[in-house]
Amino acid sequence: MATTHEIKVERRGDEGKGASRRLRHAGKIPAIVYGGELKPVSIQLDHEPVWLASQNEWFYSSILDLSLNGDIQKVLLRDMQRHPYKQLIMHLDFQRVNDNETLRTAVPLHFLNEDSSPAGKSSEVVVTHELNEVVVECLPKDLPEHLEIDLANLAVGDIVHLSDIKLPAGVEIPELKLGKEHDVAVVIAKHGREDVVEDEAAAEGGADVPASKVSKDEK
Repeated sequence: MATTHEIKVERRGDEGKGASRRLRHAGKIPAIVYGGELKPVSIQLDHEPVWLASQNEWFYSSILDLSLNGDIQKVLLRDMQRHPYKQLIMHLDFQRVNDNETLRTAVPLHFLNEDSSPAGKSSEVVVTHELNEVVVECLPKDLPEHLEIDLANLAVGDIVHLSDIKLPAGVEIPELKLGKEHDVAVVIAKHGREDVVEDEAAAEGGADVPASKVSKDEK
């Protein structure tokens, strides 16, 4: 069951760069809500509570309840513009969701029990996470905040693929519908020595004498 989080918003009257600057100086974030059968609506949010919410994983992958004077609209965050160096959110885009329509969005992956696995316990094994999130399709009520991958039995040489992820009821990974070649690796456990050998092989392969340096007698 999807968890929802309520965020209070206000309707925004003025638009344009000047109006957005004034809002930011006043501690507000300009934003827009679009999608569904309703027209796009310009809104504003208090920066501090939204900044605190943005430090949580759920802010990016969960259904959010935007509350405008008690009127609730269910949305997903689709875009966030941040200041290049200040702790400041510049703009937000939210997309409305329909309870009866399938949505597609990315959810984070949580890797469990890696440290206690055979691979995790070995100092000679390198465990790499090829993906940290995956795109899923489901109804809003079925949207998980994250997907868990239990690595308790992960051993050297093991590869965890997309198809190995246990999905909640009603949730699908659309990538898997495109064929076996799309069943990509999510986690790989291999000997650390393999990376060294590959690097050495690459270095040796790149040590060939450039053609421009070959003497005329050798041509």
